[in-house]
Amino acid sequence: MSTTSTRWRSVAWVLPAMVLLLVFVYYPIVENLRLSLFSWNAFSVSPTFVGLDNYRTAFGDPIFWTALRNNTVFAIVSLLCQVGVSLVLAAVLEEFVHDRLRGVLRTIYFIPAVISITVAGILFSFLYNPRIGLLNRLLDTVGLDSWQHSWLGEPGTAMGSIIAMSQWQSIGYTAILFVVAIQRIPKEFHEAAKVDGAGPVRRFFSLTVPMVREMTTLVMILTISGAFLVFNEVMVMTAGGPSNSSQVLGTWLYRNAFLNDDMGYASAIATVIFVITLGIGLVQIAVGRRRRIEY
Repeated sequence: MSTTSTRWRSVAWVLPAMVLLLVFVYYPIVENLRLSLFSWNAFSVSPTFVGLDNYRTAFGDPIFWTALRNNTVFAIVSLLCQVGVSLVLAAVLEEFVHDRLRGVLRTIYFIPAVISITVAGILFSFLYNPRIGLLNRLLDTVGLDSWQHSWLGEPGTAMGSIIAMSQWQSIGYTAILFVVAIQRIPKEFHEAAKVDGAGPVRRFFSLTVPMVREMTTLVMILTISGAFLVFNEVMVMTAGGPSNSSQVLGTWLYRNAFLNDDMGYASAIATVIFVITLGIGLVQIAVGRRRRIEY
């Protein structure tokens, strides 16, 4: 079979996937960018070109900056929990837990990940209820009455409560990903490290962390992207309240698009989300690739 024939067969196999990507991914991105330059709503016959006015409106909107700050805090906490805590949890499972108990614990940690976000949000809304919620009752039982709050009803605690629920649901999933990566490390490496006198902590930082670098990069990309795309948790638990204190970019986009019917402004917010997630993803991929080359 000739080289030309092989090349065309390869193109034929790849073409359907490329067409789907162009139609359902790249075209919507370009179209959203174009629409963000217009003032329009769902009933507009002919959108009005306004240039960068929608972006100026966004950057001058205090609620937009509140939403961006909440997404940033969400991303930082998610990195600490879903990368740092999950990696430590996975290492402890593989290093110190007996084989029979290990499988049970993996299942227990993974169960929250299979629960619907809507169900988890409703569940935690009951836990946070200021009157009948388990959290306030627990604080009352242990004598910490002063720590009681209307967790989802106060601007100072609403966003933190949502982030806590999200971490509870996600840590087990990322821990299992790290477990898979740790299991791929050759046992000979651990045995050699033990012979050299390296303890568990030294093996974790000198062996486990470098050997799961690719999985760490993947989890970081998924975690940060997910933090800037978060929507369901906030909508189920607070819908952005109270007083817009728990707004994130996704919910602020939704409100402007479908409640305020300002589609141009919503398109501008969507473009900002795209640029942030794309930029962070490219930086993480570049850093991960450079570290692999150095390693």
